[in-house]
Amino acid sequence: MGFKERSSNSSGGFVAFIIHATLRFLQFVFALTVLGLYGTDLNNARKAHVYADKKWVYAEVVGGLAAVTCIVYMIPFKSYLAFGWDAILFILWVAVFGIFGKMYIHEHAEGDSGVQRMKNAVWIDLVNMLLWLVSALYGAFLFFKNRGHRSLHTGRAAV
Repeated sequence: MGFKERSSNSSGGFVAFIIHATLRFLQFVFALTVLGLYGTDLNNARKAHVYADKKWVYAEVVGGLAAVTCIVYMIPFKSYLAFGWDAILFILWVAVFGIFGKMYIHEHAEGDSGVQRMKNAVWIDLVNMLLWLVSALYGAFLFFKNRGHRSLHTGRAAV
């Protein structure tokens, strides 16, 4: 089964493949960005022998889950079948954005690079949240659109 055959199936064809790959790539890049932004504070806390704040650890866990999910979704399978997991990640990103947005959106950096970095991180959280919402909605759309089709190999069973 070549690329052309796989990309022209009932899940949207070549354009859908490009959209899927671009979306997953952006999700991966922004997840890594979050890991770096929040990891900086966790590393500074470790160096200062201070406990790791659970909010930052939570953000790192969500970023890690998102990055691993993107890697797994690059394996050729109909990842739109896992739209529920995308929705769960969307909810996790909503929590991250809510936690840090409440802490930093109205904060004035006034030359403090740490506060400015966290203000930037909040907006990256928002982008992550929106990207996972789009992938969950797109996956749900493809899932329900393709439910009435026949099986891939024999064409006999209704899927």
